[in-house]
Amino acid sequence: MPSEHFYPASKVNTSCIHSVLYDGFESVKARLSSAYPRVLLIMGNDDVRAEEKELEEGQAHGLWSDIHLRKVECGNFIVYGYAYVPPTPFLLKDWERYDVSRFVDVGCIAPEEGWRSIPIPMEDSKYATIQNDLDVLTHNSDLSQAIFLFHAPPHHTALDQAALASKTIDNVPLDTHIGSIAIRRFIEKRQPLITLHGHVHESVRLSGCWCEQIGHTWIYSAAHDGEELALVRFDPTRPDKASRSLI
Repeated sequence: MPSEHFYPASKVNTSCIHSVLYDGFESVKARLSSAYPRVLLIMGNDDVRAEEKELEEGQAHGLWSDIHLRKVECGNFIVYGYAYVPPTPFLLKDWERYDVSRFVDVGCIAPEEGWRSIPIPMEDSKYATIQNDLDVLTHNSDLSQAIFLFHAPPHHTALDQAALASKTIDNVPLDTHIGSIAIRRFIEKRQPLITLHGHVHESVRLSGCWCEQIGHTWIYSAAHDGEELALVRFDPTRPDKASRSLI
């Protein structure tokens, strides 16, 4: 496959953000008025980066804040956003990075070998890593009161189990844990208060768990592969009392 294909934004259907997100949140804001909550979001790896401009429009109207590669204050807490995931088998690479090195799991496609809706420098595509991004994003900050909104889950947890058991490619078994090693190491080393994850839709169904602890850090997943919406409710002052429901 030729290296990195780019498709201009004009070829991407951007109606979803307006017809679903923008119109829906605008309607809720009109009903709630001054009681409208603060909404923080990031994109996922199936989202087309060319649609970021439409997210910016919603942000300008006070509907939400896109916090990818940003941090925002929420009371006594700092919330960080990070959307990138390790290489996947899918061709869309807008939100993919190498994890801790230029290694690619069996069956996956390297970030520079897919297509993007927004071009980036080839050097970034080939050499940027999740590990380095997290170091740059957080520097030496105290993360004891920090909450992270990740898309990828940490590696080898209940939150990153994919439906790959007994599957092989060229007789090589596929790893059922497809989360980020960089995010796992980051949590182990820096111990933020809470981390939020998605990405592996079937993980909760397969593992039976939507939360666990890594050291002092509570990790939650709202991933779900059914028709319902998975909702995780938590109070950051009592992270052990979080709940998850399907609506």
